[in-house]
Amino acid sequence: MFKLKKILAAAVIIVIAVFVYRAINKNDPSADRLVQDPILETPTLNQVGEKSSDAVSLETPDAKIKKNPTGEAIASVPFLTQAPFAIWDPLHEDACEEASLIMVKHFLDKDQDLTPASGDVEIRKIIQYEEKNGYGISISLEQLKKIAKEYLGMPTGRIKYSPTIDDIKKELADGRPVIVPAAGKILPNPNFRNGGPNYHMLVVVGYDKNGFITNDPGTKKGQGFRYAYEGLFNAIHDWDATNILNGQKAYLVFD
Repeated sequence: MFKLKKILAAAVIIVIAVFVYRAINKNDPSADRLVQDPILETPTLNQVGEKSSDAVSLETPDAKIKKNPTGEAIASVPFLTQAPFAIWDPLHEDACEEASLIMVKHFLDKDQDLTPASGDVEIRKIIQYEEKNGYGISISLEQLKKIAKEYLGMPTGRIKYSPTIDDIKKELADGRPVIVPAAGKILPNPNFRNGGPNYHMLVVVGYDKNGFITNDPGTKKGQGFRYAYEGLFNAIHDWDATNILNGQKAYLVFD
């Protein structure tokens, strides 16, 4: 009984003490705060002088590809078939190089006014220039780069030899259409007649998870034509007069 009285007395004293404490500190809002652990600031790269082993570098070759996985930055490349009026005469049968260059020039000039009539005139003018200056029917990338500079005033051409699929994707992610030469007979395009041309050229304008998106001037259905990655890449060969399959893998872009 005595022990119970002591417990009750202690409880009363505690209650009174709490009441007095709250009465004294009721105007102090910090009195009921919990003490928090200090927040430790994570050191930055410049503070520690080195990055951790699991840090992600933004300077990897694929960085811009991940930011723009569909190549939407160059979706505005206008389309021109090499035979704008579907007249597949000898002149237009071999005009894929000229049509590809014209598409890229209009893109660089931000000129979407490319009609069959105006496109056909441009094709004919380039071919006339080529004939006057001793070019053959089939044009290599080096020759096309020179024609672009000397005739069309496009001085920034750059040829990449022995590229990879990722190289092409990076050009696209950076907003540059890619002109590629190809062995037409092994290009997987069902719209080609007679198995496709021996030598062909087209413009890669984008890509997605399934492959490359192109403007292929070799068919009226070539706007936005899609090739599987390996299907297009395996067919890339620059002009070789003896055997197109011996032609180098390369592409042409304009910086």
